Amino acid sequence: MSEKHIATISRELSIKPSQVINTIALFDEGGTVPFIARYRKEATGSLDEVQITVIRDRLEQLREIEKRREAILKSLEDQEVLTGELKEKVEEAATLTELEDIYLPYRPKRRTRATIAREKGLEPLAEAIFEQGEMDVEETAKAYLDAEKEVNSVEEALAGARDIMAECINENQEARQKMRDLFFKEGKFTSRVIHGRHEEGAKFRDYFDWSEPLAVAPSHRVLAMRRGEKELFLSLSLIPDEEKAIGLLEKLFVKASNAASQEVKLAVADSYKRLLANSIETEVRLATKARADKEAIRVFRDNLRELLLASPLGQKNVLAIDPGFRTGCKMVCLNSQGKLLVSDTIYPHNSDKNRSEAGQKIVALCEKHKIDAIAIGNGTAGRETEAFVRALPLPQGVQIVMVNESGASIYSASEVAREEFPDLDLTVRGTVSIGRRLIDPLAELVKLDPKSIGVGQYQHDVDQNALKKSLDDVVISSVNAVGVEVNSASKQLLTYVAGLGPQLARNIIDYRNDVGPFKSRQAFLKVPRLGPKAFEQAVGFLRVRGENPLDASAVHPESYSIVEAMAKDLGCSVKELMSDGGLRKQIDLEKYISDKVGRPTLEDIMAELAKPGRDPRKSFEAFAFAEDIDKPADLQEGMKLPGIVTNVTAFGAFVDIGVHQDGLVHISELSDNFVKNPADVVKVQQKVTVTVMEVDLKRDRISLSMKSAPGKSQAPKADKKESPGKVQQGKKQEGRAKKPAEPKAAFSNNPFAAAFKK
Repeated sequence: MSEKHIATISRELSIKPSQVINTIALFDEGGTVPFIARYRKEATGSLDEVQITVIRDRLEQLREIEKRREAILKSLEDQEVLTGELKEKVEEAATLTELEDIYLPYRPKRRTRATIAREKGLEPLAEAIFEQGEMDVEETAKAYLDAEKEVNSVEEALAGARDIMAECINENQEARQKMRDLFFKEGKFTSRVIHGRHEEGAKFRDYFDWSEPLAVAPSHRVLAMRRGEKELFLSLSLIPDEEKAIGLLEKLFVKASNAASQEVKLAVADSYKRLLANSIETEVRLATKARADKEAIRVFRDNLRELLLASPLGQKNVLAIDPGFRTGCKMVCLNSQGKLLVSDTIYPHNSDKNRSEAGQKIVALCEKHKIDAIAIGNGTAGRETEAFVRALPLPQGVQIVMVNESGASIYSASEVAREEFPDLDLTVRGTVSIGRRLIDPLAELVKLDPKSIGVGQYQHDVDQNALKKSLDDVVISSVNAVGVEVNSASKQLLTYVAGLGPQLARNIIDYRNDVGPFKSRQAFLKVPRLGPKAFEQAVGFLRVRGENPLDASAVHPESYSIVEAMAKDLGCSVKELMSDGGLRKQIDLEKYISDKVGRPTLEDIMAELAKPGRDPRKSFEAFAFAEDIDKPADLQEGMKLPGIVTNVTAFGAFVDIGVHQDGLVHISELSDNFVKNPADVVKVQQKVTVTVMEVDLKRDRISLSMKSAPGKSQAPKADKKESPGKVQQGKKQEGRAKKPAEPKAAFSNNPFAAAFKK
């Protein structure tokens, strides 16, 4: 990695070059983001996971640029066109775009109109005209007439010369950059419905006649328009004013006012309309797509983190119910470790007799298995089943909790579920998953492909590789932040521990099954193929309840000697040091600082000794929906209801209020104050109180508000340029259609819709 790239990352992150150098070195040695962030603070200067991840990703980008730079230099050498000046330009290029602009004139290309004109010997004519000196253009062109080369007239000769000039203009680095800047600054997305597709494409009707500046188009609208274009309902263009674009090019290339310059003007216009506009539009489309993807992925990533780190009930005995009407309710009992004890089916909604039998079964199971909580899936018949269970004479202290079952059906049919429960029906597997989600959401959700959890927007439209990488980062970060009990963890959970992966996770499970529970962290080294590097990366995030109390903490074994030295200096045991705050207060950290261990690590050790193996997730709090409000028809305008945020998007938040259909709190209804980013106000799994604004039963739409005075317009104090209303005001001035109503688009793409309709 060159000093220039280190300086680039340092400048972009506003950190010291030494922090970048040390972090890159740790990555090159096989370090993982969680390990580096937690256990190498002295080397990184206490960079957090976000900063370390940015360094990793930027490093990959810069290394890709270096690969491309080397390939371009080799190509130029092979073509024997690499001059000292050209080589310097290639080596100084900072971006892939700049590199490709430099290389464009030399890139092997298909036979073009300019290529044909050159074959006809017209390049000298083009060069002469491009100089724009005083000349008789037509007389000069006559010298290039050649029947054998099919140049039969002056106009043919001039047309060929213009083709050559047009291609040169298209390949000019400065011209391309100016066009790029113009597109980004003044380009507009313009979408129109394709003739005859009005009815079929009704879900895109907000974009049938729509235009807005590229610079302010939000991620979700960009992706919506692109989806409409992909599905052949919309035609989409992204161009600035043509006259302005051609005028900019003329300032660059037209240097006189004579006959030759008129030919250059024609070449400029042709170059823009035939070559540059299409080329730059393609580039800008890709760039805006990447920008929209980045924002959509950020939304998905943030939502997923909140969902994964949702409060666990903890190691409690759970009875789980997957509700249903005609097919009955599947029911399972799980012990505190999530092990399946018994399964059954009840029919509380079919007849009074079945209802009575179902109630007796539930009460008997609760007493027999000492059930602490009942988990009820929030799908079809969920609220009705909840009401039925709440009316039963349950043992004292049994909690009743509605659980979001989104993705449970995907898990039940997955290879993971088949491997775990090969002899069970899909519905039973799904019910087990519902119960385990209550006990420990993280441990259960890692068994799913993150994309199937359903907390994103337009996740199927974004770059799938970038999405997977980002979501995997979130899962890895969440798993390692919580820590993993190695003797009870599933293979899927272990897979996400820093330094492990699927194969080592399988080897740990196999070793545990063959030899028995791990009694110490050192025993991990006996696992096949788990070498010193994997041990170093993973061991701090794995918990073992054994003889050494430090094995159940986040203190890394490499630091055990420090804790032992502290205990020895105080004349106590490590266990006593961990349980006695008074002893810990006597420790002078300065005494234990060395060349390898600094104050950041020592402070982390002290914090961990105070609360060894502490779960960073919030304590579980029971939640209940409003009674007697079970379906959209029960809702009335003005009702205030408790709800749980299920998805946060760029245009607002979806809230489950217990009626089998999420309601939307539009960004304009999230707060009495102006809201730029919904994630600043609400998080997935957050408990909120909402007011019903509107219920559209025909279209399954519920509009909600979190404002003290629902529907009252906001007066944004922030820069209007950033406010949602700015685009709409612009459209009114231009006589365009009004701003697309996000609630309409949102509900048709609500990722939770399917979860509530079995």
